[in-house]
Amino acid sequence: MGSSERSGTDDIVSGIMGKWAAAFNKLDASALASLYSRNAFFFGSNPTFYRGNDGVQAYFDALPRWSSPTVQFTDVRTAHAAPDVINVAGTATFIVDANAEPLQVKITWVIIREAGEWKIVSHHVSSKTPLIEQ
Repeated sequence: MGSSERSGTDDIVSGIMGKWAAAFNKLDASALASLYSRNAFFFGSNPTFYRGNDGVQAYFDALPRWSSPTVQFTDVRTAHAAPDVINVAGTATFIVDANAEPLQVKITWVIIREAGEWKIVSHHVSSKTPLIEQ
């Protein structure tokens, strides 16, 4: 992959992450759901599996109404897996209350071009705490 293609991929991903963070900061479930594909698979911070925009919206609607939620994405890696597919991995750090410890998770997304727009088609978060010690 050439550097201009990588730069374009990073721009697409950072744009979606910016929109995602802005919507999360307002706990705007509708705006968050709009970033996802109609065929999205979604595993968030609970064990329930959600599908599509309606499922994503239901997940975010059910979150507690924190007073000042924020998210920061770090260690982001991107790869253009096919012309209309981008693979994303990184860390998401959520701060939901000034007195609470930040919640840090590993996050992976698959982003596709759907009807001319880039949408998240697969969303998965998991604990940064190792499940198996090596």
